[in-house]
Amino acid sequence: MVQWSRGSGKREEEGQKGTGCSSPREVIGAGRTRVHGQGGVKFQNWAKTYGSSPELYFQPTSVEEIREILDMARQRNKRVKVVGGGHSPSDIACTDDFMIHMGKMNRILKVDKEKQQVTVEGGIFLSDLNVELSKHGLALANLGAVSEVAAAGVIGTGTHNTGIEHGILPTQVVELTLLTASGEILECSESVNGDIFQAARLHLGCLGVVLTVTFQCVPQFHLHEVAFPSTLTEVLDHLSDHLKRSKYFRFLWFPHSENVSVIYQDPTSKPSSSSASWFWDYAIGYYLLEFLLWISTFVPSLVRWINRFFFWLLFSSRVENVAISYKIFNYECRFKQHVQDWAIPIEKTKEALLELKAALENNPKMVAHYPVEVRFARGDEIWLSPCFRRDSCYMNIIMYRPYGKNVPRLNYWLTYEGIMKKHGGRPHWAKAHTCTRKDFETMYPAFPKFCAVREKLDPTGMFLNTYLEKVFY
Repeated sequence: MVQWSRGSGKREEEGQKGTGCSSPREVIGAGRTRVHGQGGVKFQNWAKTYGSSPELYFQPTSVEEIREILDMARQRNKRVKVVGGGHSPSDIACTDDFMIHMGKMNRILKVDKEKQQVTVEGGIFLSDLNVELSKHGLALANLGAVSEVAAAGVIGTGTHNTGIEHGILPTQVVELTLLTASGEILECSESVNGDIFQAARLHLGCLGVVLTVTFQCVPQFHLHEVAFPSTLTEVLDHLSDHLKRSKYFRFLWFPHSENVSVIYQDPTSKPSSSSASWFWDYAIGYYLLEFLLWISTFVPSLVRWINRFFFWLLFSSRVENVAISYKIFNYECRFKQHVQDWAIPIEKTKEALLELKAALENNPKMVAHYPVEVRFARGDEIWLSPCFRRDSCYMNIIMYRPYGKNVPRLNYWLTYEGIMKKHGGRPHWAKAHTCTRKDFETMYPAFPKFCAVREKLDPTGMFLNTYLEKVFY
């Protein structure tokens, strides 16, 4: 999902990086291991909201090669950024120094059917892992909306989905190995290097290079997805009932209206079936929507009409699908977009959402694209988890970029952030936000513990970048 360009500006797909390129290369390594560093590579995240031009770009195939890269970084006083799928819409993966892409370290190392655990290299995409797990009759209990993301990256930013019985995806990690700035390999679990484990399960890419991850799995299962229309008033007034009725419950609110699409996803023994239609999903749900959103950049008041029109067109009737779990959890993310996603205490859901609705009603010039996606997650003990020691509601807002055009969003963004902070919110680490260290010290009781581990493992700040400097300084 990462977009790259070289020389002529030609974009190439993920699997083509490092081929057919005349950009300069540099070979480093004095020993048996020789690592090729690529110059002239431009990194851009999937949403095309941030990018950078690393001095050297690497695709290592072994731990020894990564060690050589870190050695050279120390000698040249360079920083290092590790990237996977590049799906984070913030600048958390950007650097102008050394960039390591882990795509060639993507093997499944062990499947333990008795423990129902799988150990993988950090660069494996979940989309590939999902398919391989199904061959062994296993699955991950929960997944985010996108699986074109690397295992190490998923836990790096705290990827989540929904389901009040389920935590964020890093809660499924039982072990990991970490290569530190000094070249030391640390094995981490609750019983071994426990403090580092609690930090590394949501590591922000600043503790070292995650080499392997062991996930706790469950037996393979199918999900029955039911989506049906409702109203914001009904859903908020009966929120606890909805949470009890479905194992993976979420809802989509269409701003500037009362319209809501409720989505239940639950395990089932029914055979796979789908009501998907290319015409409705693409011709209407993508191409027509993108065109209308582009028109609305000239006439912003059209957004209110577009939100209501598309709810009526695509979400006003009951829809059901049955498929293997990962095909229901995942959906195609078609639109480039700006995103904010904060977690608030679950008991604040109604108050915060109604406050956001009122803010839009009281400011006619402020428009919001649909949907506001509302999901839920169980509390955990991971130090930098937005769900640290509390069951949480994630409230995700978006502004699309039709044909790559940025739509004014500053007022909406700051209004939303203000409401989230007021109700004890914590931002999703992969998404853009305006928070600084002062905010995080208030939000996270264990923030000092994380900082102490980071400073011990990376005293010179090798794994920092501009995004992380705002977090820690």
